[in-house]
Amino acid sequence: MCGIVAYLGHRDAYPVIIKGLHRLEYRGYDSAGIALLNGDMRIFKCAGKVSELEALAEGKNTGGTVGIGHTRWATHGEPNTRNAHPHVSNRQKLAIIHNGIIENYASLKTELLKRGHVFESDTDTEVLIHLIEDIEEKESVDLAEAVRIALTQVVGAYAIVIASEENPDLLIAARKSSPLVLGIGDNEYFVASDATPLIEYTKEVVYLNDEEIAIVERGKELVIKNLENEEATPYIQELQLQLDMIEKGGYDHYMLKEINEQPNSIKDSMRGRLGHGNRIQLGGIVEYENKIMHAKRIIIVACGTSWHAGLVAEYLFEDLARIPVEVEYASEFRYRNPVIGEDDVVIAISQSGETADTLAAIELAKSKGATVLGICNVVGSSISRATHAGSYTHAGPEIGVASTKAFTAQVTVLTLMALSIARKKGAIPESKYQQLAVELSAIPNKVADVLATEPLIRELSEEFKDVAHFLYLGRGYNFPVALEGALKLKEISYIHAEGYPAAEMKHGPIALIDENMPVVVLATNRSAYEKIVSNIQEVKARKGRVIAIVSEEDEAISELAEHVIVIPETEEALTPLLSVIPLQLLAYHIAVLRGCNVDQPRNLAKSVTVE
Repeated sequence: MCGIVAYLGHRDAYPVIIKGLHRLEYRGYDSAGIALLNGDMRIFKCAGKVSELEALAEGKNTGGTVGIGHTRWATHGEPNTRNAHPHVSNRQKLAIIHNGIIENYASLKTELLKRGHVFESDTDTEVLIHLIEDIEEKESVDLAEAVRIALTQVVGAYAIVIASEENPDLLIAARKSSPLVLGIGDNEYFVASDATPLIEYTKEVVYLNDEEIAIVERGKELVIKNLENEEATPYIQELQLQLDMIEKGGYDHYMLKEINEQPNSIKDSMRGRLGHGNRIQLGGIVEYENKIMHAKRIIIVACGTSWHAGLVAEYLFEDLARIPVEVEYASEFRYRNPVIGEDDVVIAISQSGETADTLAAIELAKSKGATVLGICNVVGSSISRATHAGSYTHAGPEIGVASTKAFTAQVTVLTLMALSIARKKGAIPESKYQQLAVELSAIPNKVADVLATEPLIRELSEEFKDVAHFLYLGRGYNFPVALEGALKLKEISYIHAEGYPAAEMKHGPIALIDENMPVVVLATNRSAYEKIVSNIQEVKARKGRVIAIVSEEDEAISELAEHVIVIPETEEALTPLLSVIPLQLLAYHIAVLRGCNVDQPRNLAKSVTVE
């Protein structure tokens, strides 16, 4: 969850690390810190954002060509200066930055206290660096070996980088269940939680695997070992990321930029996959298509927004391909004793490809013999390597914490997958397949049309920015969109919101409706149009204020609703790709008007890499 940046080379480390921390601040922004080596070790850290760290370090000695930096999302210990990273060892000669949780830190700390160690923070991270120093001294081993031995004794997840005042030409990095990437430049090395801090310096990267340790030493080749002390040959990959992809591009916020990128990100998710004659080719899963076609069932595991994309996929696969689907929260799936067999196909969905619960669910499914496919956005991520096969969404970097373009890219790839399987299985007529494929190729332009309604939505936001609650209702394919719309509003505006199947309104939520309750109704479903009209009448009878998302040429609902947002006509199975856009814009503009930090909402981080 936290952001890690480290540098060793010929440049001044401080500006490289600070710039990198700004790019990783979406991963956590409770506190920030940096350790620099230049004869001695200088540490600057504080509660708050990276900009506050910069203010703290201004005018001070920030020289040195080696350093480590961290921006934190608090797990163990309050988000204050005392608990900010880096943390130092008992003799204060070693410094560590850490993303993850050391689950057995309490028992380790008890033993270290008995041996005279004094702790300055409430964190599990400080325990780890004390343990490493203790082993280094007790066993008379070098730092790399002390790290290896220590990591065999810890239980939990970690991505760490360690610097030593006594050996300033050395950095040690390691990972387990938390991402870490190494950049290799010209006589210089970079380490980070993801590739965004690296792209302006190098295109050559190495993604560490679980339980691998990287020994980064000035003037020497990169060395990678596992916890059994076996050396591995670094697998160097070329980054496909471009610097302009992670800049705001003139927008006030990353979230608004990413909402407006959706015509292109959806197109990119289809590029090379929906081709001549509307033939669908998903190269990443082609050898598993027969397995999917004959699957006893599909189990989708995901968290948050990705779980909502999975719910859309449940409708797609059951409606089009006639395959039973179950959609599971990965966080619950991993702690049940689920019935999984070799005839099951598990699809794991994650924007980052690093979601801890989803990774654990993948390992559980694989241990039961299921075929596991991944859908993620980040090349080289843990999920892309842990699954048997899968598809990248190609949405491009998503920096805003509230996911937008990742959702529509996931739904696009899942739609392609369901359509392809449905056609090959003969579950839908060829005419229906062609109709859906043609309409899918038109979706990017229709998304652009929806984005043109932004001025209307901004005006609506002025009217509803001060309400305390929102209700979102949808049926069929739009039920998951109702959940997603409510989540977006909660995440960034801090207004309480709930998404419900419209038919369930009478089973509880209708008790909440009064003149102060705006109700967003997704009313594009032709198959249940009369039912939705009835739902709206029930809301209006209780003085609820209706905001309706309707299709072009709608009449009945447009007359009933207080406010109407019109989206283009499309096939019902594809409506989520259009109906979600106004909800993203509504959440964004309400949050901005309330003075909220939409890119970095409180208590949230982009990638949940710890439990």
